[in-house]
Amino acid sequence: MKRGLLLIAGLYALYAVVMVAMHPGFIYPFLQNDKVLQGFERVELTAEDGTKVSVQEAERDGPIVLYFMGNGGAVSAFGQPLRTHLLAGRHVIALEYRGGGGRSGSPSEAALKSDAMLAADWALGRGKRVVVHGYSLGSGLAVHVAKHRNVAAMILEAPYDRLCSLMTRTALLPACLLPGVQKWDTLADASHVTAPVLILHGQSDRIIPPERSIALAQTLPTVERQVLDGAAHFDAFRRPMAQLATQRLFARLSP
Repeated sequence: MKRGLLLIAGLYALYAVVMVAMHPGFIYPFLQNDKVLQGFERVELTAEDGTKVSVQEAERDGPIVLYFMGNGGAVSAFGQPLRTHLLAGRHVIALEYRGGGGRSGSPSEAALKSDAMLAADWALGRGKRVVVHGYSLGSGLAVHVAKHRNVAAMILEAPYDRLCSLMTRTALLPACLLPGVQKWDTLADASHVTAPVLILHGQSDRIIPPERSIALAQTLPTVERQVLDGAAHFDAFRRPMAQLATQRLFARLSP
């Protein structure tokens, strides 16, 4: 009996080691399509480590929307929300993730957060109000930027409190406690955000269930949370109620 329990414990420990080593591949399954969206231009920035970081930009007269995409990893897969902002007259800047969309470098939590700050500083230097919009994986980048920079507002679409908690659910491991795991603890940043926030979450989201944004809504100081009936992980922003809430958010921005 004791020998059997030791064997099970050993196998579980080996499983944990393997999963820690492999988990970045699950977080960053990036597409490599390097297409520049119609109406956008690619602009290259240089990160502190010398890595070339790029954004896709389409200028309009309205405020800047700094967009952080999900873990599809290629801006070309997120044309619909970007075009929605453009049609509303908003100036759009979308960060391209290192290691995705044909870009160089290797993704990690630290690297992507550093790149997000680089993009934010560049966007803020344009002299306009900046609203950060983070979808799924990118919601963690949006909150990180809003913690450290004076942005006008923030949209979080299908956000999570802690990505490592989602790993715990799927991998049956205490991922938030394991060394070497990229935690993506958005909740830790949330209490430092002062900008108004709109949370959009699909009621039928099975990838990041809507309950994962409850703690964020309770921690952020100024927040409207919309749970959208019938919406899943990929289509919450398309819903009419989401668009109405987005319009209200932009209407409240000071001139």
